[in-house]
Amino acid sequence: MPSAGQSSRIAESKSAATTGRHPLRSKRHVIQRIIDVIWFVAGVGLLIVFCLAPFYWMVVTSLKSPSSIFNNEVWPKQISLENYFAVFSAQNHFGRALINSVIIAGGTTVVAMLAGVLCAYAVTRMRFRGKRYILMAVLAASMFPGVAILTPLYSLFSQIHWIDTYQAMIIPDISFALPLAVWTLTSFFQEIPWELEEAALVDGATAGVAFRKIIVPLAAPGVFTTTILVFIQSWNEYLISSNVSITSDTNPVTVAIAKFTGSSQYEQPFGTQMAAGVIATVPLIIVVLIFQRKIVAGLTAGAVKS
Repeated sequence: MPSAGQSSRIAESKSAATTGRHPLRSKRHVIQRIIDVIWFVAGVGLLIVFCLAPFYWMVVTSLKSPSSIFNNEVWPKQISLENYFAVFSAQNHFGRALINSVIIAGGTTVVAMLAGVLCAYAVTRMRFRGKRYILMAVLAASMFPGVAILTPLYSLFSQIHWIDTYQAMIIPDISFALPLAVWTLTSFFQEIPWELEEAALVDGATAGVAFRKIIVPLAAPGVFTTTILVFIQSWNEYLISSNVSITSDTNPVTVAIAKFTGSSQYEQPFGTQMAAGVIATVPLIIVVLIFQRKIVAGLTAGAVKS
């Protein structure tokens, strides 16, 4: 008669033979999976810290009093809102700058998306030679350095008296936002089943009706995602605006923050600038958090082909 230990070993060998897995290999597999999960969590954690550390330090600095700005504290011992009150002082014109940024970024986004949706649809739907080279040219235009056109733009806008006007910032912003919109939307339109549009045309719908009622709703996640990206890019633009926007009447947020002044000529208002940066950034964060599901759906819409 086999002993109890022999019976258990026989049972383990039978179960291993039945499942096709050795107990030792199974344990190694579980340990390896745990190690992989630990590495994954550690990597994601480091990425989150790397991305959020500057914003966290900006918030911490904005909550310090002017006398304790240079204290390297992880969190201020005494929270002060003095910097936030200083942001909206009469000399900084920050409220006007927020309105200007909304006008500039909003106008850029509307024009870029209207043209971008039509252009991306045409490039995707029409068949013609050189389509690939057109997309390459669009991508190259989106990466064109803005500093290279500063002098020509300033000279042109000076001659036509556009300096210190909204259109002097909106039009250059469109030239950079439109390639981004076209390139991003093209990947979404390529995944749309065009048989639905053809079926609508067979049923008597015009090309415009089919585009408006069939194609646009199907591409809505991609359009929404691209709209957010274009708006953020236009909101954060500084280089061109700092050269063509002179007075506080047209200064966007990015330029207004750079022009903040301290109590004296030689004082740099770091705390006030940090508070203004928080105020300008928080609305974008709120919009992304509210619409994060649609943004994720848009970013993953063209990832898997059916």
